[in-house]
Amino acid sequence: MPDIEEQLRYELGEAVRMASEPQTVPVNLYQTDEALVLVAPLPGVMADDVEVVVEPGQVTVSAAMRTAAPKDYLLHEWHYGPYRRSIELPWGFGATAAASFGNGQLAVHLGRGDPTERFVVHPGNGGRR
Repeated sequence: MPDIEEQLRYELGEAVRMASEPQTVPVNLYQTDEALVLVAPLPGVMADDVEVVVEPGQVTVSAAMRTAAPKDYLLHEWHYGPYRRSIELPWGFGATAAASFGNGQLAVHLGRGDPTERFVVHPGNGGRR
């Protein structure tokens, strides 16, 4: 019986650890004539919980964790945030940024030109700089 208790303690500890550490966000990044476009799925996140930080050579997407409604799960494999991902940007992009969020997806348009300083964009309040 102690083996089962140890296994349950371990699994519970891992679940708590995973729920409190930011998860890596998978992204798609492509180039248009005017901008780089970054698209990232952020399930269970609201637009006001997303922050995009642009700095010379890098963009970082962060999303705060929302508390999921308590449910009597039979299987629970899908975890809600927090999320965090930093992407190295090629030179010549990030002077401006616009972020939008809808249907669980974040889209960030990084305009041509190098950013001269760090700035933050929030898709929940218009999402432009």
